[in-house]
Amino acid sequence: MNEYNNKPPSEGHKENNNLLPDKKGFPKISPVLAAFIGLFGGFFLYQVVGGFLTLAIFGFDLQNAPVNSVRLMTIAGQILFMLLPSLILAKVFYEDVGYIIRFKLPNWEEIFLFTIGLAILTPLMEYFLSMQNHFFTLWSANSNFIHTIKSFLDRLNDLVDKTYGNLLSVNSVFDGILVVIVAAVIPAICEEVMFRGFIQKSFEYKLKPFTAALITAIFFGLYHFNPYALIPLIALGLYFGFAAYISGSIFVPISLHFINNFMAVIFYFIFGDNDVINTAVNKSFDLSSSLMIFCGLSALFAGTIFFIKRYYSHKINS
Repeated sequence: MNEYNNKPPSEGHKENNNLLPDKKGFPKISPVLAAFIGLFGGFFLYQVVGGFLTLAIFGFDLQNAPVNSVRLMTIAGQILFMLLPSLILAKVFYEDVGYIIRFKLPNWEEIFLFTIGLAILTPLMEYFLSMQNHFFTLWSANSNFIHTIKSFLDRLNDLVDKTYGNLLSVNSVFDGILVVIVAAVIPAICEEVMFRGFIQKSFEYKLKPFTAALITAIFFGLYHFNPYALIPLIALGLYFGFAAYISGSIFVPISLHFINNFMAVIFYFIFGDNDVINTAVNKSFDLSSSLMIFCGLSALFAGTIFFIKRYYSHKINS
């Protein structure tokens, strides 16, 4: 074990600002450059190369393509173009893959604490989404410019809904299991290893932990091409980043990501496509009560974050 593996990256830089290729866990190139190579490389491989291969195999009429074949292609794309490149880049740029990706098993208390936070953050973001869509629809009615933007986002949102709707439709138990794997298991592993593992850890070498997690979360939200849910996705990514940093384990955000996606799949199975991201004004929408609940949940979530930080502070001191 070398001296840098026992210290935060910032402390290692205080001792020696030079890049040391022979030190495990220490970058061979600028860590910020490594992070952006991971970001844009992953985007190019998964979205461009993966999209080209999908069109080459299934053609442009994806809605009529064999759905299970598309699901298997989605699984292969995430593993080949997100997970493997992240592990390879970690090995090439840092050598110590386990340190960069944060391969450390957490205990059940850590998973439980962060799950409580997720249980609060999820309805909190739902109320934010309702208020966002309420105001956005009202503004679009009074501004041609906002209306034009809304029309474009509506078309993009419809495209995203149709794509996910086809992947999540089930006709058998086997379909249901495959959907859980495609929508919950594989994204939780591949996206977290890429974003909260390689990319965020690279940013942490040069930036403050919050800044590193926020930048990673912004790109995490943009990667999903979900216009109306962009801010909730960024908030979710920031929480995953906080979990990864303070726990030191990639398995914590992987667990949270899986739980979040798994519950979304279950709700889809139960209620069907209820158009959660609906931009139309709901006549029964009560802004004042929604705002009160949003503020209450925000305070509760802040208290949970404070409690989690106290838990780890006590754990370190013990």
